[in-house]
Amino acid sequence: MSGERHRHFNLRRSSLSASRVFACLLIGGLALYLTALSPGIRVFPETGRVLQGPFLSFWQRHDGAHTLGPPRSAPIWFDGRVTQFFARGRLDLGAPAAPADQVVSERYGSADTVLPPDLFSHEAAPARATLAARASVAPLETITVTLKILGYSGPAELRLYDRRARSVGTWPLQVRAGQASLALVARGALGVRQAIVLIDQRIAGARSNLFTLDAQTMLQTGQPRFDAFYPLVRDFMSHDVTEYTLDGIPVRGYRSPDSNLLWLRDHTYQARAFRYFEPDLTSLIDAFRRAQRPDGSFPDYLARPQLGIQAGRMQVEADVEYLFVQAVYEAWQATGDDTWLRSNRDAMRRALGYTMRDPLRWDAAHQLVKRPFTIDTWDFEYGPTTIDPTSAKPAPRHWIDDKTIWDIFHGDNTGLAFALELLARIETRLGDSAAAADDRRAAAGIMARLNQLSWNGSFFTHQIHLSGFAAPGVDEARQLSLSNAYALNRAVLRPEQKRAIIDEYARRFAARGATFAEWYSIDPAFPAGSFGLAGRAGERPGEYVNGGIMPLVGGELARGAFDSGAERYAFDILARYDQLIRTTGESYLWYHPNGKPGISGPETLATDGWGASAMLGALIEGAAGIEDQGARYGDVRLSPRWSAADDVDEARVVARYAASDGYVAYHWRRAATGMTLDFSGSGAHVQVRLLLPAGRSAVGSVLLDGQRHAYAIEDVYGSRYVVLDVMAGSGLVELRW
Repeated sequence: MSGERHRHFNLRRSSLSASRVFACLLIGGLALYLTALSPGIRVFPETGRVLQGPFLSFWQRHDGAHTLGPPRSAPIWFDGRVTQFFARGRLDLGAPAAPADQVVSERYGSADTVLPPDLFSHEAAPARATLAARASVAPLETITVTLKILGYSGPAELRLYDRRARSVGTWPLQVRAGQASLALVARGALGVRQAIVLIDQRIAGARSNLFTLDAQTMLQTGQPRFDAFYPLVRDFMSHDVTEYTLDGIPVRGYRSPDSNLLWLRDHTYQARAFRYFEPDLTSLIDAFRRAQRPDGSFPDYLARPQLGIQAGRMQVEADVEYLFVQAVYEAWQATGDDTWLRSNRDAMRRALGYTMRDPLRWDAAHQLVKRPFTIDTWDFEYGPTTIDPTSAKPAPRHWIDDKTIWDIFHGDNTGLAFALELLARIETRLGDSAAAADDRRAAAGIMARLNQLSWNGSFFTHQIHLSGFAAPGVDEARQLSLSNAYALNRAVLRPEQKRAIIDEYARRFAARGATFAEWYSIDPAFPAGSFGLAGRAGERPGEYVNGGIMPLVGGELARGAFDSGAERYAFDILARYDQLIRTTGESYLWYHPNGKPGISGPETLATDGWGASAMLGALIEGAAGIEDQGARYGDVRLSPRWSAADDVDEARVVARYAASDGYVAYHWRRAATGMTLDFSGSGAHVQVRLLLPAGRSAVGSVLLDGQRHAYAIEDVYGSRYVVLDVMAGSGLVELRW
């Protein structure tokens, strides 16, 4: 078509009056109307369509063969006016804000909307149908569609399509005295719903946007400890956003709770929550990619020129590179942007190559990641307060020199193995199965060597000293450090390892004494002075990462427990955190064992997004059981676990990525006779896993959309799940006892 959006052809010289036009519509339908306005017919053998009346006149006068091409449809009643579609556009008669006898030429509309094929395969009916519904509806909500066909009574059919012209349902209607209505449940892909009304398999009317299906993350169970959780965490995190311009490019990320800089570590872990409401998931990752060094390594934090701060790295850290891979993978999951994913491929491979080759990071003898002796994944090492060689000020040790004590730390190695697994998934997505196989072999080798070296039967030993060093004043073999909780959700442990770590935390919870939670950064803590922090919190036991209580540990622990048959323990963790934050309206990175908030310095926030994100992940992915196995919820593992919460009999849940149209929604209910799960989403495959109530090990029948469906019973350490595959994004599952 030409560059003009509209082209007009005025027919006011026609002698037809408005009343005669209306009579034509009633008596002879749209074809008679068009013929009466302007006689003449042209048949197009290539499409089998006819062009006549004012549309033919317009087509002839405005070089339609070039601008529009041949007609694809009959003249139909579309969006309140007579419309005929062509190969490269459409013609409308009596468009809004135009005279009733004026032809308007338009393009099809928005580029991301595909017209339903039925528009082109059916003839026009003589009747004229108009459709109406409220503008917007949420998934699984009921919406009423009203239909008016002047002067008609009899059967009709309503067909709905999404914006990609995929059918989302067909409903029979009975029109009485020109009116009908239909209440339907909204399902399928987000976006506009296109509609067609057929009478005797002819199009009586169509709408390009009958209503819009929209989704926002939410959770309703009738219990405040669940229902208020997401809004409160979202409010916390709204205070943690930092955005500025770096090298002329806007950067937006989520800051550390005790630093006003953008650290990759903090941003990556907080993505567990902000992906549900944050549309910008890539600008910070892109900034780190631009900051990648020639050897493949990254800084810990980005430059902030407005504060006179350059990008930097705590030399002792060995986690930044594998966290970059995790950040890329999870941002891609939410956006589904394969082009962006591919643009990060080289940076990810170079990053893991650095970790697995550089002598500062890789121990050649053990073929595992090494680091200086630190408290878990933190940026200071064993030893007293000393003088920073760069600033000449008192500081904890965070550099490497001839006094460095070298160790194998389990958290770096489970993190690297997880990154290799994620990279294998990425390579599979991008079509390189051989590279994916290599990555998985590397991950398996790391875990085999780590298990042999560090796994003690119940958890990973905190640090394996390469020099034979032993820290005085603490039994290091008993130290349970926080990366054990992270390992639960890194897809690299055997099921029995996951359960053993969870059981160890549960034992320490039972034996915690006056400590308010078992979410230890490390337990038992190191004696005072083992890690000199220049007077900062953490030098004494029970402070910061030296034995402080950290919600980020509780969140990772709960998420792992939900997936390992310890659902009631996981629900208890969520309840204790909920009580903490709803009582105080605050969440801190760490707490003293007596529950007093931990203040690490003047920049400490009372809106810790790190722990809050981990807890929200446990709620949505664990309790609500919505796990994305691919991208944009295209392949979903759906495991609602409300059966383990005695006071929840009904739950409505929506998880939506703010950066895309990926979502899952469901309505779960239980009754004395059984359980139902009505679900919808943007994907094409859902594995449904319904947790049976305690004491029940079997079901009488399983129905999918009213039909018996094959299923299996899965036993997860005594928790029994009914498991079935649904090769669709939506359905109704019914369990009957």
